[in-house]
Amino acid sequence: MCGIIGYVGNGDGSDALDVLLSGLSGLEYRGYDSAGIALSNGELDVHKREGELSALESVLESADPVSGADAVGIGHTRWSTHGPPSDANAHPHTDADGRVAVVHNGIIENYQSLRSSLAEDGISFESDTDTEVVPHLIASYLEAGLEREGAFRRAVRQLEGSYAIAAVFEGSDTIYAARHESPLVLGIGDDGHYLASDVPAFIEHTDRVIYLEDGEFATLTPETVTVTDHDGTSVETSIETIEWDAEDAGKSGYDHYMLKEIHEQPSGIRECLRGRLSELTGRVTLDLLEGTDWDEPVTLVACGTSYHAALFGAALLRRWGINAQAILASQFHADQLPLTSSSLVLGVTQSGETADTLRALREAQRAGATTLALTNVVGSSAARECDHVCYIRAGPEISVAATKSFASQQVALTMVAALLSDHRSRELIESLRSIPDAIQQVLDTTQARTVAETYRDAESYFFIGRDLHYPVALEGALKMKEITYKHAEGFAAGELKHGPLALVGEQTPVFALVTGEGRAANKTIGNIKEVEARGVPIVAITDGRADVERYADHVLSVPDLEPIASSVVANVQLQLVAYWVANELGRSIDKPRHLAKSVTVE
Repeated sequence: MCGIIGYVGNGDGSDALDVLLSGLSGLEYRGYDSAGIALSNGELDVHKREGELSALESVLESADPVSGADAVGIGHTRWSTHGPPSDANAHPHTDADGRVAVVHNGIIENYQSLRSSLAEDGISFESDTDTEVVPHLIASYLEAGLEREGAFRRAVRQLEGSYAIAAVFEGSDTIYAARHESPLVLGIGDDGHYLASDVPAFIEHTDRVIYLEDGEFATLTPETVTVTDHDGTSVETSIETIEWDAEDAGKSGYDHYMLKEIHEQPSGIRECLRGRLSELTGRVTLDLLEGTDWDEPVTLVACGTSYHAALFGAALLRRWGINAQAILASQFHADQLPLTSSSLVLGVTQSGETADTLRALREAQRAGATTLALTNVVGSSAARECDHVCYIRAGPEISVAATKSFASQQVALTMVAALLSDHRSRELIESLRSIPDAIQQVLDTTQARTVAETYRDAESYFFIGRDLHYPVALEGALKMKEITYKHAEGFAAGELKHGPLALVGEQTPVFALVTGEGRAANKTIGNIKEVEARGVPIVAITDGRADVERYADHVLSVPDLEPIASSVVANVQLQLVAYWVANELGRSIDKPRHLAKSVTVE
């Protein structure tokens, strides 16, 4: 959710203020409601403002902040958890004398007791946040005679909960940082060193990174980066190279990241499939779970869009003879499931940092289960902590509303399901190979914008589908809610008559997913007739085989494909409808209100 950037220049690099502002801009996609920076070059200079980054930049234009290539600084974009958005609640926070400034992601669960103890010692607080206890704790240990690093370590040891913390001190050229259950990555550059909550904050400066593990501390100076454990013992680290660059994370001429990422789905899926299929044998060649003695059932855990992908994956596993269930990660409790050493728990998470999903996976590991992460981010917490990992290879996704990652999750989960069930089929391999071209055909011919213009003022939107189309209906509704701020619901088509039918009317268009010509298609047409008889507008997403067009007011066409592929491709039409409705309504498409890209708090 919140974003952290830090920079220690070595005198040959960029202006520190420019690096921090650029880094905060690169983290805007995570969601935020205030921003701030702290710079140190002899003195400590802090500026922060409620609102968008532009508000902070306006303040800095009229100020005279410390700057320079050899300055040290930290910056932060805050998404409110404790206290409303305000200048006072924005990060960084300082101690009473302005000796130390701190930025923090996560939630300090024992902050109330720490705050009460500090207040008894005469400390006054300026904000409502949990974070402000940290600089005051550090200052109290400085007063007790500890040097800077010791005071920082002692303060961090007092904290309970989740955190990624970075601190700078007056008169110091060093950044001190620590993490526990909240991501923090270090960037190793030629002109200085960086830290951030996510790589896009500094990718234009360096592609060499070190991922901090839980319980580790980092010390960054102009010349060195040192990583130590909780006790101060040096930790051996490996430097990894990021395989994408700043241009990949740009808009490339599109009006919004979301539209760009929708159009990137053909290339993303080709990358997801690369080297993983064998047409000769009809088998998936993923190198997963080798030497692992797992057994049924398979439990998938996820949140939001990833949960809809998990529902899709669980349905495929069951179709191919594997007992499987998808559980919302926030509802997962290992002690309520019969987990054993042969159980397999699969966590689906785009960022690899989703707090609820990480908690579920950690619970599963403590119960002895084998864990598998299906994620987009190399080096993420889920990728490092799970026993096995499958990367979806979608590339950087900046828009808060997930699009290309969902499609790649569907495809990757199809391959995982085929592997786990030992499902062999040349037809499946050919079907997966057909998806990128089919999506491109939809992108080239779609009438989604016309549909969006027609129904932009609808009171509500319903999405219905059966079998593999049911998770897609849920995802279509979620996209509409996320970026248009309009009410939308997804249903299993057969459930309309069990209550929701009472809500339909002339201002509630129903988007019906109907492909193929089998039992599911015919049953869904029956549901369409139920709402058509009540004067409800119908938008059919169809390949035309079931002749559903006769009942539809509008048709969004998809190529005639095998059911798995058609579910992936049909979703693209729903993404485009949501995008164009939001565009018609003038919404903030890439950064919808109240939402964050990476949800790192439970």
